[in-house]
Amino acid sequence: MQRLSEEDPQVIGAYRLLGRIGAGGMGRVYLGRSAGGRTVAVKAVHPHFALDTQFRARFRREVESARKVGGAWTAPVLDADPDAAVPWVATGYVAGPSLTEAVAAVGPLPEPAVRAIGAGLAEALAAVHGLGLVHRDVKPSNVLLALDGPRLIDFGIARATDGTASLTATGVSIGSPGYMAPEQIVGKDVTGAADVFSLGAVLTYAATGEPPFTGDSSAALLYKVVHEEPVLGPALTGGLRELVTACLAKDPAARPRPGELARRLAGPPGASALVQPGWLPGPLVERVSRQAVELLDLEADGAAPGGNAPSPHA
Repeated sequence: MQRLSEEDPQVIGAYRLLGRIGAGGMGRVYLGRSAGGRTVAVKAVHPHFALDTQFRARFRREVESARKVGGAWTAPVLDADPDAAVPWVATGYVAGPSLTEAVAAVGPLPEPAVRAIGAGLAEALAAVHGLGLVHRDVKPSNVLLALDGPRLIDFGIARATDGTASLTATGVSIGSPGYMAPEQIVGKDVTGAADVFSLGAVLTYAATGEPPFTGDSSAALLYKVVHEEPVLGPALTGGLRELVTACLAKDPAARPRPGELARRLAGPPGASALVQPGWLPGPLVERVSRQAVELLDLEADGAAPGGNAPSPHA
């Protein structure tokens, strides 16, 4: 987490900002606190998006859709103002690293942890798809790992940039090369099956430390996703490998539905049966615990602990 700089706002909406969590193609993410003491993640979009009236309309629609999303494995949308000078949205704060950060810190995760992540995210997607929504940007940086389980963030918000930003523009994408489904890349109708493909890529990354498609450029990645078979590596074995392979099928109709995926990963008890004390490797538990202590130690003037910001969640 980084301290607020002179160019950062001190307050957004009803939230006093305590520090900057990250930044990405869509905007900056801040740690905020309400007058009642609730800690939130506040995403403020880049100013150039704010000048686009079409973006504002899409942002408003996506926020309204995201507000409907609930469940144990998501970070809920709590507040938003699409009509502000700089549009913003506030979600529940999740104390834990992204999957990107976790793998960078400790390497590939053990199979029980991968299964817990997969089952939790599959249950989240089942709930979202049941509302008629599609996430469209399931990727490791949108998966946060807390002591009480994984969380999928940024439901639908990325779609607000569709038509505003080029797929290959620097720092901006509608979906993420290497994790997007083939039909998403070629412009066909996108259904919940696209999220399942992305989840298969995320689980490959969690289990092996590498995505199933790699390349030197976005164009190379997109080509491989559409035309080549995934590279899963020897670390992904047995039933988990079979499930991931099914998720990464080129044909959307051949992919399992999220509910089926959750049952095959966790059995009838569901993801909660897999998320028990110790579900995360010890070094990650220590990291989450330190992050929680830092949060408690934030001073009333809004100063944030020093250090570098986590990977972008924007």
